[in-house]
Amino acid sequence: MKKEIIIKHLGFIVLFNGAFLFLAWIISVFNHETSSIPLLFSALICLIFGLFPLIFVEPTENISFNEGLAIVVIGWLITCLIGMLPYIMWGGEFSIINAWFESVSGYTTTGSTILNNIETLPKGLLFWRSSTHWIGGIGIILFVLLILPQSKNSQLTIVNTEISQLAKMNFQYRSKKIVRVLAIVYISLTLLETILLTVFGMSLFDAVNHSFATIATGGFSTKNMSIAYFNSTSIEIIIIVFMLLSGMHFGLIYGTLARRKENIFRSPIVRSFIIVILIGIVLVAIKLYLSGYYSWWESVRNAAFQVVSLGSTTGFATKDTASWPYFTQMILIYFTIQCAMVGSTSGGLKFDRIYILLKSLWKQVKLVHHPRAVLSIRIGNVNINEQLERQTLLFIVVYIVTFFTTTLILTMMNVDSFTAFSASIATIGNVGPGFENVSSLGNFSSLPGAAKLVLTLNMLLGRLEIFNIIAFFILRKNN
Repeated sequence: MKKEIIIKHLGFIVLFNGAFLFLAWIISVFNHETSSIPLLFSALICLIFGLFPLIFVEPTENISFNEGLAIVVIGWLITCLIGMLPYIMWGGEFSIINAWFESVSGYTTTGSTILNNIETLPKGLLFWRSSTHWIGGIGIILFVLLILPQSKNSQLTIVNTEISQLAKMNFQYRSKKIVRVLAIVYISLTLLETILLTVFGMSLFDAVNHSFATIATGGFSTKNMSIAYFNSTSIEIIIIVFMLLSGMHFGLIYGTLARRKENIFRSPIVRSFIIVILIGIVLVAIKLYLSGYYSWWESVRNAAFQVVSLGSTTGFATKDTASWPYFTQMILIYFTIQCAMVGSTSGGLKFDRIYILLKSLWKQVKLVHHPRAVLSIRIGNVNINEQLERQTLLFIVVYIVTFFTTTLILTMMNVDSFTAFSASIATIGNVGPGFENVSSLGNFSSLPGAAKLVLTLNMLLGRLEIFNIIAFFILRKNN
């Protein structure tokens, strides 16, 4: 593994972060805020450390799979370290552990926070906080690939390590085209939502920040009460629509706009995903109404927002779901585990894997009756080979074992069982809020420092889909 290749690519990643830090610094200077110096220093650090390898390290034509994997994993870790710099320099509630938690939560688009009073942050720091969502949402590695002057083989290697095999099923393009498709959809959705939120009452600053968080399915808000602060049905509907879109495969969204055969209207997974979401909304709404919490319209409104918010792993809130009936909490926990589709900015287990699991179970039932039959799983017109089927089932098992192990570790730290369980699922799923002490309008500040560190590892495992991190450390050990 050639270290100079890895270092050069990491330089681009550091510079990309530095560009957003400069934007945050400009906002801070314009508003005469105390965060201007921390943001400027952080941006200069990125400039120095980002330019150094670009100047002194020779470019290369090819990158091996191991080098691509190292760039992805180390790139995410360095990015999270960069993200905590302005928090630590500014101070306030940001101890080193809290700054690391907030940074990892931002970049992995988890949206969990340690802040008790978000609105005390200067606008420059709020913009940087939301920017970590937007940078991490589509993957900083993929953004950087747009500007890397590398060969096609290098592009393909890094794309293969950043995008799972399952996610690439609906990308009928070469690696460079995949990156462009992702960027076009990502940027277009962000701009469109920003315009709509501004038209329907948000300030431009709030609209940009909430669009960054929505399209990245992150959930950081500029307000302590999240979306509940605005108390606007129009704003909630806009955000629901864009949370749903952001939870769908970006290749299918692009195909829909380009009038291609592969689009969201012809995808059986999209149809199934929408149906499951609607069932969840109906069940939660009925329970809220029958329990006397809200009128029927308010029950539907609140159920729709919370189900889509957790089902897309965004994590915005309009109500504190910790006070809702246990039945509705169980429904919401299911969506926290299931999450949205592969090929989106969503984290978590992914609905596609649940779909394949159910197909696989049905195949096994058929084999009981017809043991000599040769059966395969199909998604639309695509056959799922047995290797991908096994990988999917193994991933589900490892995913479940991981969040149960995390729950056990947190309870050892005297975190109550329901808080530990929901926090574990919410962080590995990159969802954000859980229940009890870490509910939708609460935060993670009361957890022990060691618990916060464990949960940040959960966030990274969820974002990198577990196997990439395991493979990276196995390769490091072998080398």
